[in-house]
Amino acid sequence: MSPKDIFTMSEKFGTTERMPVLFVGHGSPMNAIEENEFTKGWSNAGKIITEPNAILAISAHWETRGTYVTAMKEPQTIHDFGGFPQELYNVQYPAPGSPELASTVIETVKKTDVRPDEKWGIDHGTWSVVRHIYPKADIPVVQLSLDYYKTPEEHYELAKELSFLRTKGVLIIGSGNIVHNLRMVAWDKIEEIGYGFDWAHEANDKVKDLILNRDHESLIKYESLGTAIKLAVPTPEHYLPLLYTVALQEADESVSFFNDKPVAGSLSMTSVMIA
Repeated sequence: MSPKDIFTMSEKFGTTERMPVLFVGHGSPMNAIEENEFTKGWSNAGKIITEPNAILAISAHWETRGTYVTAMKEPQTIHDFGGFPQELYNVQYPAPGSPELASTVIETVKKTDVRPDEKWGIDHGTWSVVRHIYPKADIPVVQLSLDYYKTPEEHYELAKELSFLRTKGVLIIGSGNIVHNLRMVAWDKIEEIGYGFDWAHEANDKVKDLILNRDHESLIKYESLGTAIKLAVPTPEHYLPLLYTVALQEADESVSFFNDKPVAGSLSMTSVMIA
């Protein structure tokens, strides 16, 4: 079955204008229930973007051996964190899934074997952000996992195979953080928005410059970019969703940044829109 045949299974996946692509710095799960300048930034993004037919999210918080895509009709809201107020655990984001979209991803991606998943759902890397963008929870959400055995280049190349979804009304969102070093969090500055260590500012600015210059090769080979980047990306899972976003940039598209501030010294909330 071809991708075209699969999409005819549901009229909602007709051809559309090319959707933007987002990378969101999601930060603390508490952003799900707080109203601050970051959540307002996400909300504003939703007002700019044409309402999608579905969302395909690549979250830092779903790492797997192999590549999977959620394929259930009713994905659960996953509270994949600990030590937070009960109010946060009470939050549900009851968006539907889309078996049609999952099937299309499985059938279309050729460079790796994508398998359906019926157990995961929507983790906080996705719902803590998307509930501010689309609070009605009426847009289907599908998640694509991060195979921790793949190289950054392999993730980048996989992302390119998803590009056709953008003209099917699918909003692709990478969710992580450009700077994400929990071991070095300045807990005494946790409430001070805009506070970042010098190396965090350096790393964030370097990555932004590479994005603006379309130097995707350097972004893929981030481990060779120096000490500041090594501190900013001690493990890859929060950085890799950015590669899924930049890989989808077309030649005629520009980049804009929002929520471009550090928090707690060693995290950055910088978000990227490509359109």
